[in-house]
Formats: sequence, C-alpha cells, structure tokens
Amino acid sequence: MKLLALAIQDKTCTTVLMVLAAVTVIIPLCNLITPVDSPLHFSAYTVSLIGKYLTFALLGLSLDLVWGYCGILALGHGAFFTLGGYAMGMYLMRQIGTRGVYSDPILPDFMVFLNWKELPWYWYGFDNFGFALLMVILAPGILAFVFGWLAFRSRVTGVYLSIITQALTYALLLAFFRNEMGFGGNNGLTDFKDILGFNIQSEAVRSVLFFLSGLALITAFLLCRWIVSTKLGRVVTAIRDQESRVRFLGYRVEMFKLWIFVFAAMLAGIAGALYVPQVGIINPSEFSPLTSLEIVIWVAMGGRGTLYGAIIGAVVVNYSKTVLTGLLPDAWLYILGGLFIVVTLLLPDGIVGLLQRKIRGQSA
Repeated sequence: MKLLALAIQDKTCTTVLMVLAAVTVIIPLCNLITPVDSPLHFSAYTVSLIGKYLTFALLGLSLDLVWGYCGILALGHGAFFTLGGYAMGMYLMRQIGTRGVYSDPILPDFMVFLNWKELPWYWYGFDNFGFALLMVILAPGILAFVFGWLAFRSRVTGVYLSIITQALTYALLLAFFRNEMGFGGNNGLTDFKDILGFNIQSEAVRSVLFFLSGLALITAFLLCRWIVSTKLGRVVTAIRDQESRVRFLGYRVEMFKLWIFVFAAMLAGIAGALYVPQVGIINPSEFSPLTSLEIVIWVAMGGRGTLYGAIIGAVVVNYSKTVLTGLLPDAWLYILGGLFIVVTLLLPDGIVGLLQRKIRGQSA
C-alpha cells in the first residue's frame, strides 16, 4: 500500500509539473508569435490573472512546506509575501522619475504630496534592481529569522505560535497604514511605469513576468520536494509528528524549525515580488490577517503535506474567487468559510487525498 501511495504521488507530481511547464511556455509563446486578433492570443487581463494565480501557488507552496511538513501553522505567513512585494514596489516607484504626477526624479509622488523633503534612508539603493532583488529575499528572511529565533527558542508551539504570527502581521498592517512610515500609507505603492527600462504594461514584459512566475514555481516545487526527501526533511517531518521524541534523540529542534521557517519566508517574498508588477499595486491590505487565513485555506483545500496539493488548492480557490466575486460579491467570504468547514469535516486530506483514494479504489 505504501509503494502504491508513493507511485501515485510520483505520477501526480509528474502530471503537475507537466501542466505547469506547458502553461509556463505555451501562453507567453502564443502571445509572442500570434497576432492580437488570433484565437490563440491571450488578453493582457488573462495573462495577468493566470500569472497572479502562479504567484499565489508559490505562496501556498511555501506555507505547505512549513505547515504540512514541519507542523508550524503560521497564520501570518502573508506578511512575508507582502514584504517581498513592497521591496519590488519600492524599486518600481524609483523608476518613475520625472514622469510622476509631481515630476520629482528622486521622491515618489506620495512623498512629494506629503511634503517630504528628502528620501528616507531605507529607500536608498532601491533604484538598483540587484539591490531590490536582494531585499526581496532578505527582508522577509530577516523578519522570519528574528521572529523564529525568539519563538522557537522559547518553545512556543501550537495555537500560541499561530496567534503570535497573526499578531505580527496585524502589527505590520497598522504600521504600514501610517503615512509617517514612508510606504504610501493606505494607498500603498502603485502607478508603476518601467521595469529594467521596459514598459511594464507592454505585452512582451507581461509575457516575461508570466514566464518567470511559472519558472519560479516549478523551481521552488522541485527544490522543496528535494528538501523533504533529504535527511533534513525527514527530521522536520519527525518534528511535526513527535517533537519531544526528536528532541530527546539529541536534535536541536529549534534550529530545524528556524531553517525551514526562514526558507519558506524567502519563497513567500519571491512570490510577492512577482505578484506586484503583474497586478500593478501593493498596499497594507495584503498584511491583513484574513489574507493569511486564505493561504491556509488554499493549502488545506488542496491537500496539506503534499506540496502539489498547495498548488492545486491555490489555483482552484482563487479561480473560484474570481468567478464568485463577480457573481456573488457579498457572499464570497461565507462561501470561503463554508468550503473550509466542508474540507475540514469531509475532506481532511483535501482534493489530492480524494483523488488518491479514487485511484486506489480503481487499482484494487
């Protein structure tokens, strides 16, 4: 039975990778070689929408690594995603230059409007793309390291850790809402023009961003799958199942937790950096605890502890959100809550678990 389960998982992984690779290559390729009026040409809205789904899938994958395999239910995981998004947004704002509403080559428009006299020190360097990419990884990574070091050394676990992570993202929400912080306040960062000197609204740039999102997701999936198959992954999984026993065997549990927590935060930051140029805005609402709760629902819906289940769950839930918010905008949150209850009670292993049970039944 175990060998059959492993075979099913390998086949599912291969299928998911093939679908992701096909989508990543075919959609940008069709847009680059077919005319606009061709039925094979995807609209800018469709490319941006699917690209957004790919970034959400990467975000869900990062949470599944830390929750599904290490047992850390981080209800504030969206904070790392948003920090990565702000790092990329700060670079994009510095590229506007004299084409802004207030035509200041140094200060972003919102700073000119608020009568700021000079650029804050923490904005220095964001006119350089390489520095911005470094901050995309370091900003969420450092926050995760500091938070994880304090929490795991104190042996905070379970629901207490979940509540603390949620408090962390809520504190960031309140801080970034303040105009004095220098991140655009309630409006956030928007009205981007260029990226690396290219028009961010052009079809070619949108296709490249889409391709990079798919490539990042595939690379992260393969890397995470490799990690969970190594000794490190086996120890982390053992910590999830029997933390006290692993500690008794001499392993420094807090270091294993910290490593996987920081790595997952960095993946979330990369997802945020790919998300921002495709949707054209980043604001403090992304820090909302509700956003982080939605990520948990994606992973639970797809199938926790499978990696590819998080990808499936993120795409299915967000596609449903796109459709249902158009048809029933006031009812979406109730539908989302109902889905979570149904999955928890009837599908504890998510969509992937249901599919695996059906395949086992057909093979019996």
